[in-house]
Amino acid sequence: MSQEIQAYESENGSDAEPEATRRTAGDTESSRASRGWWDRNADEYQTDHGAFLGDDRFVWGPEGLDEADVRLLGPAGSLAGLDVLEIGAGAAQCSRWLAAQGARPVALDLSHRQLQHALRIDGGAFPLIEADAGALPFQDGSFDLACSAYGAVPFVADPVKVFREVRRVLRPGGRWVFSVTHPIRWAFPDEPGPEGLSVAASYFDRTPYVEQDENGDAVYVEHHRTLGDRVRDVVAGGFRLEDLVEPEWPAWNAQEWGGWSPLRGNLIPGTAIFVCVRD
Repeated sequence: MSQEIQAYESENGSDAEPEATRRTAGDTESSRASRGWWDRNADEYQTDHGAFLGDDRFVWGPEGLDEADVRLLGPAGSLAGLDVLEIGAGAAQCSRWLAAQGARPVALDLSHRQLQHALRIDGGAFPLIEADAGALPFQDGSFDLACSAYGAVPFVADPVKVFREVRRVLRPGGRWVFSVTHPIRWAFPDEPGPEGLSVAASYFDRTPYVEQDENGDAVYVEHHRTLGDRVRDVVAGGFRLEDLVEPEWPAWNAQEWGGWSPLRGNLIPGTAIFVCVRD
């Protein structure tokens, strides 16, 4: 049984598992489901993954690719004094790393409970904002950089809306770097073992993955876009795609995280990181 289903049952005092299905889900339903899911699961998520993420590391995904090594946001020393927006910040581990580089981060998340974990770790060393990524509460040109490590983008019905908001709050020349589940993973079962190595669905099926309760209301929503879709969304959002990074699984990483594992990671990519520029 998945962790999200277990948490849902605990929260609702029910033995009924949410029904997993593929169906349409719009902006409002997706946003409501994401807020509820992350509020319910924040404690368990931080318990299970907090040691791997650290309190002040910038990790791009389950592979463990570290911003301190790859510098997708900019060369060493270049972040000092910059205003940086982290979207889908969770407990703000990435923002904490940015602050240590001399940047001025703002951590934004839809989930109140996730931001409470950010306060637990450092008491609020920088601004924490509870808001939807599709309606950023900032003035035009407020930031030099924006970033998101698996935050918001996989869970929104209209990523172009989010990208246009990010472009609006960035200054000219600003960089927008975000990571998502690699689109090829949608063709395979979300399993870390051998059963996750056989194609089980069409890569081209964009129907969202939805877990819904007995009333048919979504309690978890994730949206699939093909690699080409993601590139077109970036362009439609007003950005130039500078790089697309597909991290290889490192030899040191022996952990399993959901459907991510050394077995699968050595054969197919699990994460896609898009490095975009606002000209």
